[in-house]
Amino acid sequence: MAGVTHGVTVTLPAVVKIHKKNLVVMNYQSRKFTKKRLIWVAVVLVVAGGAAKYFWPAAKVDVKSPVQTVTTFVVEQRDFPVILDATGTTVAANIVDIRPQVTNVVAKVHIKEGQKVNAGDLLISLDDRADRANYEKAQASADDTERQLHRAEELLRQQFVAQGAVDTARANAQAARAAARAAQAALSYDNIRSPITGRAGIINVFPGALVQPGNTVSTSTTATTTTTQGAMVTITQLNPMNVQFTVPESALPALFAAQQAGQSPTVTFQMGDGKKREGKVFVIDNQVDQAIGAVKVKAVVDNADHTLIPGQFVRLQVNAGSFKNVLVVPSQAVVSNARGDQVFVVDAENTVSLKPVKVQTQSQGFAVIAGLEAGDKVVVEGKQNLRPNGKVKEAAAKTDAKPEAKAEAKPETKAEAAHK
Repeated sequence: MAGVTHGVTVTLPAVVKIHKKNLVVMNYQSRKFTKKRLIWVAVVLVVAGGAAKYFWPAAKVDVKSPVQTVTTFVVEQRDFPVILDATGTTVAANIVDIRPQVTNVVAKVHIKEGQKVNAGDLLISLDDRADRANYEKAQASADDTERQLHRAEELLRQQFVAQGAVDTARANAQAARAAARAAQAALSYDNIRSPITGRAGIINVFPGALVQPGNTVSTSTTATTTTTQGAMVTITQLNPMNVQFTVPESALPALFAAQQAGQSPTVTFQMGDGKKREGKVFVIDNQVDQAIGAVKVKAVVDNADHTLIPGQFVRLQVNAGSFKNVLVVPSQAVVSNARGDQVFVVDAENTVSLKPVKVQTQSQGFAVIAGLEAGDKVVVEGKQNLRPNGKVKEAAAKTDAKPEAKAEAKPETKAEAAHK
């Protein structure tokens, strides 16, 4: 059987073969397209799943969590005294190194080591023979120029000299008086007196020693002489004594509030003798040490018995005033992390939530906070495994169970022993 198409003769078997071949090609292309589409669908599903997990990570799974046992505390609103523990050292209110102002030889030492001296007391005398002679010479010259000035003024009144002669005599008199005062000052350097009231320390010079001005303490001895350069003795004021310590910058508001109210913050500490010492803060440094976040403070302490000396280490308590009508919780309730300070709050249904707070100061195991309300219940113990929206229950109150006293063993009688 044959057919004619536009002048072309095609047999039927050839047409069937062409159709079969086209069907095979179409079937192959369809399967290839289906595989590609499946691969693209799988890729889209994977990307969509990752995006959903990234943008909606808080998919809640309704899993019943166990009830945690905790100890809670009800937020209080009250006045909160700020009592800080600090460490410091004793510092002298005044301390003076006695040094010579001229090069000279020590004539006499008028004090003993450890002696109490008053302001103006004579400590050490130097050889003043040359300085005294210079002073007497300068004073004599000053007296002579004064007499010449008086004569010139008298001659001027009688019109025997000109005004210039009187002016010259007056200038000479003034210069002579100044030279006499300088010689008197140089003479005073030979009598060294105490500028403050205090106690003398170790004496580094002796009669006959050569002393000279200097800023360092050094003593050199040769076969012929001994020379001391620097402090001859140190005078230290012991009463009253100062105590220097540091407090955290969070305590500054309470310290300043106490000072503005006319109340001096107080310090208390105890020394090795068991005697309790009390003092008052009199100065707060004008800058905070950024390295440690603290500020230097000084307090003055009575030391009439002279048992405190500079350089002693002390542990003290600072009463830095008080905050009025603030919210107080135990310091243990505050959770500090990278997000700041937070606390777990328990609602009426015993469900906890994590709330941010601001800690203003801490003292004696309690913290002054802001961000809650009086009457809120916060978790103190048992925070380790807590999660927001978790259920909690209050721990049972501890009871002091008294152990039963064991019956004392009585000694056996002779009859019981014989019976055994």
